[in-house]
Parts: sequence; structure tokens; C-alpha cells
Amino acid sequence: MFSVNINFLRLPGNYLFSTIAGKVNEYKQANPDKSLISLGIGDVTRPLPPAVISALHSAVDEMADASTFKGYAPDGGYAFLREAISKKDYAPKGVDISPDEIFVGDGAKSDSGNIQEIFSPNAKIAVTDPVYPVYVDSNAIAGRVGFFDEIEEKWDNLIYMPCTADNCFAPQLPGDKPDVIYLCFPNNPTGSTIPKSELQEWVDYANTIGALIIYDAAYEAYISSENVAHSIFECEGAKTCAIEIRSFSKNAGFTGTRLGFTVIPKELEYNGVKLRDLWARRQGTKFNGAPYIIQKAGEAVYSDQGQKEVRELVEYYMENARLIRETLDGMGYTVSGGIDAPYIWMKTPEGVDSWGFFDRLLTEANVVGTPGSGFGPSGEGYFRLTAFGTHENTKEALERIKRL
Repeated sequence: MFSVNINFLRLPGNYLFSTIAGKVNEYKQANPDKSLISLGIGDVTRPLPPAVISALHSAVDEMADASTFKGYAPDGGYAFLREAISKKDYAPKGVDISPDEIFVGDGAKSDSGNIQEIFSPNAKIAVTDPVYPVYVDSNAIAGRVGFFDEIEEKWDNLIYMPCTADNCFAPQLPGDKPDVIYLCFPNNPTGSTIPKSELQEWVDYANTIGALIIYDAAYEAYISSENVAHSIFECEGAKTCAIEIRSFSKNAGFTGTRLGFTVIPKELEYNGVKLRDLWARRQGTKFNGAPYIIQKAGEAVYSDQGQKEVRELVEYYMENARLIRETLDGMGYTVSGGIDAPYIWMKTPEGVDSWGFFDRLLTEANVVGTPGSGFGPSGEGYFRLTAFGTHENTKEALERIKRL
């Protein structure tokens, strides 16, 4: 008789944002007259940049002509996009990343969840706490993190690196020795960053103990501080210990079109085995490539016009972030983030836990956010708001919060 992967049964409840969606839908059905504003899930609201739209139309026309029609995409992505990424994202930072070290995929979330397939089943995993749930859940499904303790709200075989107000929401080097370390800066959910000098310490640590860093740089376009690295490969020695994952979703609005990429340097090896080759084999087996029309849209992001329009999108959302941060601070809330990231991490009122604050905002202000406890035990007592709404909805949401 067939059996199932019991690791799925060990996952606590539903995926965080599925749980939120269920609660919101239930409230809507019971209160159809209420108008909700979402500052919860990190989905963008502005339309795709004109340069991207133009590229999409052109690529669709190519697909209608037998002489320019494209079928399956190359596993790693088309050369035109990989070359643009190399020249425009990395070369200006003084980083030499060759196009064949770049693997184009259908989004950072997919790659973040799938990258664990090239690790040993016994790999010891370390994550920041709070953390983007995909890192933990994907390793839980693979059976690496043990059993979930519902009282402690922790996995018993996972190394947690608490990020709290005491350490400015930046992780400290773990006491236990991990094999794989997940880092995300600018951070989701806390919006925190660390200076390049501190990131260098993580690279040195990983090289010293033989660990691998999975570096999620999905929000690098939002960095404005000069001392914060846009890529981990700006750090000396990172090519022998790090994999970087990036997205087109948050900078260029591709949440509905799906595009991202993963960088695995040739220097990154384990006992003579190149991790780049393992990932290439995995992708060749399980992935038929991101669609041609979407990759052409991605190429347009790197045009002069595309870069200008992307900067305008980032500035639009960061104005929301500034408004949220300053308004909540003026109301007496303790807040962080919102400077180099589109997320604001706020402390819930005294005596109100994360889900309690979620319910209060939903029912009394008709505003949706994300409970911090959904990101891990150190997130309890905190709440995440995103800057990805429209200016009008963001201002209205803050007015509603003021009236609580």
C-alpha cells in the first residue's frame, strides 16, 4: 500500500499566509459591508513598468511568428538575461559573476524552497528567528529539522538565531555548528540590515567552519545606506561559501509574472563536487525554464528606461514605508525597519499578542497585517506591515489605526 511523506504531517497548521487569507475571507463573508485594506502579504500594487510592458508585447508578437517562436527555455535561462544580470547587477559593484553562474527561475520563493534539495539529508540548518517561513518549511518537509514542539513553538533539530530588539534584530554567530545558514538582508520580516563589515564576519565564519550560506537578497533594490552590501559577493571569500537568491518581484513588480535567479559560483565546492553542477542537474531534471516572454520582460528591467522606472517604483513604496514608520512612531508604537526595506516591524501594545493584535486590527480598523509569531518564536509580540500598498490605501490604513 502507498504511504505519504510523514514530514508534511509534522508541519504546524497551514502556511502562514494561507492562514491569514482564511481568516480574512471568513471576516469578509461575515461582514460584506466592510472595506478591508491589506498591509499584510508582501504583494505589490503598482503596475509593471512601461519598459517591461513594451517588452512583453514584443515578445508575444515573436511567439506568433514561426521564425521567432520559442519553445522550451534553456534550463539556466536565456543568455541575453543572464548576461544582463551579470553586467548590470554585479559588475557595477566590482563583483565578477559570469553568466553561467546565474540560473534564471520562476521566482525567489521557488528557489529558496528548492535549493535544499542539493544538501545532505543530515545537514544541520540554522535560520534567523523570526524568519521567512519557506526556509524552515522546505527543510521540515525534507526531514532535516526534526519534530515541532507546540509548547516551545520550535523544531527540535533546527538552530535558531534570535533577532530581537536587544541585538537590533540582527543574528549573532550561532553557538552550535551549522552546515547551512540562511540569511536574508534586507530582512523579511523585520526590515533590518547589517553593515558590510558584519556580513564579512558571516562569510569568514562560514569559510572557517565549512558551512554554506544561502543569502536571500530579494530586497536589495531598497537599500539606500552606503555601508550595506547589495550582494554577499561584495565580501571577500564569499564565492567559496555562499549562494545568492534574487527576485524581480519586489523591485520591478513581477509578483504576477514570476521571475528570479540564483547565483552559484564555480568556486563553491564540497569534496571536489561543484554545487553549481548539482543545481544545474536539479534544474535540468525538474524545471523547463522560465517563459521566454517573461525573460524578455526581465531583460527590459536592465535597460536605461527600465532602470529609471524601477527606481521610481522603489521610491514609491519607500515613501509608504517612511509614512508608516513615522506615523506609528508618532503614535507611540515601537517600530523598526522601513529604511532599507519595505517592511515595518512594530511591537504590539502591552498585553496584546501577535494574533490578538491581528484580530484587533482586522475587526476594529479593517486593516490586515501579519502576526510576528508566524515567523518564529522570537516574532511573538511583534507585527509586520508592508509598504506595498497604494499611497491612498496606506494613508487611510494609518488613519484607521489612529482611531483604535
